[in-house]
Amino acid sequence: MATADASNGTSIRNAIGSVLSFFILILIGVLAFSIRLFSVIKYESVIHEFDPYFNYRVTQYLTKKGIYDFWNWFDDRTWYPLGRVIGGTVYPGLTLTAGTLWWILNSLNIPLSVETVCVFTAPIFSAFASWATYLLTKEVKGPGAGLTAAVLLAMVPSYISRSVAGSYDNEAVAIFALIFTFYLYVKTLNTGSLFYATLNAIAYFYMVCSWGGYTFIINLIPMHVLLCIITGRYSSRLYIAYAPLVVLGTLLASLVPVVGFNAVMTSEHFASFLVFIIIHVVALVYYIKGILSPKMFRVAMTLVVSVGLAVCCAVIAILAALVASSPTKGWSGRSLSLLDPTYASKYIPIIASVSEHQPPTWPSYFMDINVLAFLVPAGIIACFSPLSDASSFAVLYIVTAVYFSGVMVRLMLVLAPAACIMSGIALSEAFDIFTRSIKFQLPYHSGHSHVHAGDASLDSTVESDNVSKTEKSDDTSKERSLKKNKKKEKEPVEKPLSSKSQVKRLLVLPFEASIIAIFLLVLLGAFYVVHSVWAAAEAYSAPSIVLTSHSDDGLHVFDDFREAYGWLSHNTDVDDKVASWWDYGYQTTAMANRTVIVDNNTWNNTHIATVGTAMSSPEKAAWEIFQSLDVKYVLVVFGGLVGYPSDDINKFLWMVRIGGGVFPHIKEPDYLRDGQYRIDSMATPTMLNCLMYKLSYFRFVETDGKGFDRVRRTEIGKKHFKLTHFEEVFTTHHWMVRIYKLKPLKNRIRGKKKSKSKASSSTGSKRKGSRRNPY
Repeated sequence: MATADASNGTSIRNAIGSVLSFFILILIGVLAFSIRLFSVIKYESVIHEFDPYFNYRVTQYLTKKGIYDFWNWFDDRTWYPLGRVIGGTVYPGLTLTAGTLWWILNSLNIPLSVETVCVFTAPIFSAFASWATYLLTKEVKGPGAGLTAAVLLAMVPSYISRSVAGSYDNEAVAIFALIFTFYLYVKTLNTGSLFYATLNAIAYFYMVCSWGGYTFIINLIPMHVLLCIITGRYSSRLYIAYAPLVVLGTLLASLVPVVGFNAVMTSEHFASFLVFIIIHVVALVYYIKGILSPKMFRVAMTLVVSVGLAVCCAVIAILAALVASSPTKGWSGRSLSLLDPTYASKYIPIIASVSEHQPPTWPSYFMDINVLAFLVPAGIIACFSPLSDASSFAVLYIVTAVYFSGVMVRLMLVLAPAACIMSGIALSEAFDIFTRSIKFQLPYHSGHSHVHAGDASLDSTVESDNVSKTEKSDDTSKERSLKKNKKKEKEPVEKPLSSKSQVKRLLVLPFEASIIAIFLLVLLGAFYVVHSVWAAAEAYSAPSIVLTSHSDDGLHVFDDFREAYGWLSHNTDVDDKVASWWDYGYQTTAMANRTVIVDNNTWNNTHIATVGTAMSSPEKAAWEIFQSLDVKYVLVVFGGLVGYPSDDINKFLWMVRIGGGVFPHIKEPDYLRDGQYRIDSMATPTMLNCLMYKLSYFRFVETDGKGFDRVRRTEIGKKHFKLTHFEEVFTTHHWMVRIYKLKPLKNRIRGKKKSKSKASSSTGSKRKGSRRNPY
């Protein structure tokens, strides 16, 4: 009767805990969604940054034209005159997800615009990511750690920076897909279910559709499988978790047009195939060991190992031949930059020029993950007590994520979930120890525990007497022996419980120390919450297309980008071509609806180098380059008047390096004075006469009479000059965007004829100062 009451109490307690966990998860989802709405509340519902504008434009096309036109869409508005096949060069996961959401909402008579759906897609999936983190951490260390990790991920600044309302980029859905794929893999490890293995392959397929970072998954999971095999933790559950993922996942990944045969032809995927062969060899060895005698097993083992080594050597030879035939050894430029952090700066300046691809500084870790950086080591230690397949995967995840985040600041986003999982485990274990210490030392519970201890000792004495009686009575009836055997079977079940309670009793800490430790942990959590809310409200909420600044006379709003794109949209022809640096290509196409020469896809280095060469050349040479590309307008971003640091002058050295990598006559030392990049009176003549300098500082001296650049904090070197091949047609209110028009060709031909006639007249008459009437 007491056992039944205890089981009923346990079931009721579990039911209440499940309901409470459910409501806590709902609140966590609401928190994850609402903390990312500061950008909409403080500013407006608008798309942020540069890449999201391309995704928004593609989503608009998908909702208007349909899925089949989307796959076959050739975009002639980008990369003129080459164009771009959108369906075969874009990761479609984000676009298809937002398009599906828009279709469902409109089917339910909720008439939201495509832009609104795109703005709120990232906050919605941040809630999904928090729930996926709960599921993953629960499989590793239990529901308490799962809830803690979910709360931490909902507020971690690193993830907020990529998932605020309006941040419509691939990472908005890819982080959820990443965490959910890892959860299904760990779930399959723990259960050995082929159902979860199939779901894992489907989740991996969604990840491949969403982001190029799927290669992190297809390399991390084989590393974990190999680690389990080496440490002697092979099991059928490990085989079920890995083999279907490689087979089904690779087949599904090859269906994505942007991936295609790269799923089996590039070096990023070769590790998964090699481990696939190894796990089959190991599985065969374990199978043979179970059906053969030890002597026959040794013979078969020799045969299997020999055949396995031969197959592995043949596969490695084939892979080596494929790798050797590629100039980059089968690796993409970004992957080589992760393996060798100096590779991009040496060979691919277009990758090194992107700020997201730079190594992070130490303060960026404390800005993006804050106090989690101190909790991660404690979480790693907790994963080793005890070490399981799931906890070893979590440790491997955090170790690799720390390395890759140290190489590329963009991959801080991959580190954030791992840091939250480890910190959630650390906090959960710490709270468990401290609260148990307080509980054991409460007056009521201490007396109660002594009673239970006495009962346990009494029960054990009775059981030992029964055992001794059973050993002495050999001639008793079968029924009595069966009862005694049942009591013997019950003994091992009760002994671990008593030993477990003894271990817990040994982990009791002093009462005062436990109270202080809990208070400090709560204080640490409060500091994390305050920092996360500040980061969401101030640091990561401002859209890059609308800038603000605070001064003594109030708030200033700089809406120059939309002002410039609006001018292009209303004052230029539909077929006019606009040249700018590649950063602004997506925005120009999406907001001004004009054809651009290069954009943020950066797939053609030569085309980008051509634009960089034009910006680095003198005015006449630049005019000829742009004329050959059928360019009519040139757009430059200039921040010298208002102090905007991300302008084209600060990016100019990358234009020189990228242009010089293709056209050798562009040399970086020609633009440097004693190794320093200068725009003042000490600047080199090449720098002062290049097109970028002239388009940025044309008429700049008229603003204050001195030409003082607030970004570079110096007066410009060349203040008074005129443009001969370009004319200014529009400058925004704060001078942040300047648009120039190429002068027509016929005017320049007439001027050349004048100069030739002057030269011939001066030569024929040999008289200085004589002029011939051109008419």
